[in-house]
Amino acid sequence: MKFLVVGAGALGGYFGGRLLAAGQDVTFLVRARRAAQLNERGLRISSPKGDLVLPAPPHLLSEQIAQHYDVIIVGCKAYDLDATMASFAAAVGPDTAILPVLNGMGHLERLAARFGQQRVLGGLCLISATLDEQGDVQHLNDAHALVFGELDAATSPRAAAIAEAMAGANFDARLSAGIRQEMWEKWIFITSLAGATCLLRGSVGDIVAAGQARVPLALLDECGAIAASHGFPPRQPATERAHTMLTAAGSPITASMLKDLQRGSAIEADHIVGDMLARARQLAAPTLQLAYAHLKTYEAQRARQAALNAG
Repeated sequence: MKFLVVGAGALGGYFGGRLLAAGQDVTFLVRARRAAQLNERGLRISSPKGDLVLPAPPHLLSEQIAQHYDVIIVGCKAYDLDATMASFAAAVGPDTAILPVLNGMGHLERLAARFGQQRVLGGLCLISATLDEQGDVQHLNDAHALVFGELDAATSPRAAAIAEAMAGANFDARLSAGIRQEMWEKWIFITSLAGATCLLRGSVGDIVAAGQARVPLALLDECGAIAASHGFPPRQPATERAHTMLTAAGSPITASMLKDLQRGSAIEADHIVGDMLARARQLAAPTLQLAYAHLKTYEAQRARQAALNAG
């Protein structure tokens, strides 16, 4: 089975590197700068689950794609999805399965519109990882799960084959018979975490210490109601787990969106918070509306500053 991993960043580098180390046929699709790093240092992973050094990981640039792949793993930011789809389009064949691990649900529709519904799997990952200044992958916690499955079926021969290929890799690969449900539950949590930590500019522990745990819990309730209106009410274990994580005293957890915001970087405001709000239909979601307004104001300020700098 031939895997094309789009990008060799924190997510692609970690899961693709683990697959490659397990003997799978893996190629990384990268940009020129990342290709130079891989040529110089190889792919290096520092992890509580075991460090890994791959001196010469197979990689190529978009214009060098010369064959179709069985599985394409996509883990870009949602605002980069159009450019990313264009970059790997030549690798998509009649039987290619595309496995995205983006947050939210809107990317599924965009991938299906470009490549056909039958090629798109559902997927999510549970990991905290980043690239350091040298381009090495730093895995920051014990979680390293990749969950995937057919969007409209419990299973399939291709999904089973992917699960078998991933079984020997040093991460938790799981084939889900209800991937849409699991994706909604993660989206609910991510939106609640991002909305609260960005709106209040602090970690979960800071928010709790300020006596404002009602904010992430209000977001949790509003997002849960939206999911339920689309036929995916969050299950009790997922709700309890999210409630615990969003109210944990002293917790240093923040959303990656807050880190992007603090750096002055682009954020996935429309793709995570905005898309959830757009699916509210007639449901009241005042806290979600406020969180989205805050993020859009940041984006307006960022655009204004960019215009001033360009002038």
